[in-house]
Amino acid sequence: MTVTEENRRSRAHTDGILLAMVFAMSLFGVVAVCVATYTPDSTSDTTFLNHIVESSYAMRQCLFLLVAPLVVGVIMAFPFDILRRRAEWIYWGAFILLTITTVFNRAQGVKAWLDVLWGYTIQPSEFAKLAMILILAKNLAKQDRPLSDRRSFTRVFLMVIVPGLVILLQGETGSLLVIIFLFAVMMYFANVSMKTLGILFAIAAIGILSLYGFMMATGSDDYRLARIAGWLDPELYSSSDAYQQTMSKMTIGSGGISGNGMFQTGAISQLNYVPADWTDFIYATIGETWGLVGCVAILVWYFLILLRMLYLAWYTRDKFGRLIIIGVMGMLLFHVLENIAMTLGLMPITGIPLPFLSYGGSNMMTNMGGIGLVLNVTRNRSISISVNTPQTLHNPYRIHKQFRTRNY
Repeated sequence: MTVTEENRRSRAHTDGILLAMVFAMSLFGVVAVCVATYTPDSTSDTTFLNHIVESSYAMRQCLFLLVAPLVVGVIMAFPFDILRRRAEWIYWGAFILLTITTVFNRAQGVKAWLDVLWGYTIQPSEFAKLAMILILAKNLAKQDRPLSDRRSFTRVFLMVIVPGLVILLQGETGSLLVIIFLFAVMMYFANVSMKTLGILFAIAAIGILSLYGFMMATGSDDYRLARIAGWLDPELYSSSDAYQQTMSKMTIGSGGISGNGMFQTGAISQLNYVPADWTDFIYATIGETWGLVGCVAILVWYFLILLRMLYLAWYTRDKFGRLIIIGVMGMLLFHVLENIAMTLGLMPITGIPLPFLSYGGSNMMTNMGGIGLVLNVTRNRSISISVNTPQTLHNPYRIHKQFRTRNY
């Protein structure tokens, strides 16, 4: 690749392609939520717009989507240097909000939501993901070989584990897994040594196994254990803890190749056999309505969004900015993989929504906020040429190695 071409792709710009793909997916999400919450009425010729108006969840999702451009615009216009310098403030603000939610939420079980106004709630653990991306990007960008000394290793480890424990106390295991995954992805692309990655992986594995063993030994009736048991033996728990997952697989299978169509009276999703099929299990509704074709199309669309982010990260020369894009990409990637895997029975249920498709304001704003951060990076990145910029992209292994080690 010529220097001119490299310079053109690294220019500062607002990436309209990524923005268009994300909002197209979100618009389809409104349709999917509307279908999932469809209730038959006496009017046979009801218009599509009326279907949306008659669904309170679809109307709320439309409201979230109308607010989304404002969220993206504000974050995209936020001075990039302030994001770098004030990452700690954002991190501690998110941590305080997490703590307040944990202390003052009187709900039984999961205590992840905080009441705001007019019956709406927010989920601070969602916003904590973006704060974690910013603080990790700042700290991992300081060194060519991050976490290579004891001080930096301890500092970054505590940054993740302290809010992670608060999230665990809330019962929000899904959000904790997202943070762990994006942390691992960011470390890998930040050029952290394989030895350090191995140590952190071992610590995580020991911690998870110890927690699971403790809960088993004490005879805990925690819902997370029940979900794992239902996943391991769905036939035994088909009418209890594995019911939701069992019905999800049945619903997806009923759609066949091309699906059963929208707003079908008597459809499994319409009869509410799949609990929360407008939120965490929206993929089941998509499978029934649009069949295998629709399911594959959604996967391809997600792949293109993530690939676009990888492309933008590759041509971002500032390491802090590049790691922000990688962090957002890692966050979305885990959501997609885990959500679809759990609806297909390939992973235990974790309550992780499907980005841009599942109903939910906090998750929508977090995902759109992540897109805003990505666009902020591309809008403010330097177009100066570096002698370290790779000029060829032919060898896949070389690309992979350069991505981890490139510094400007």
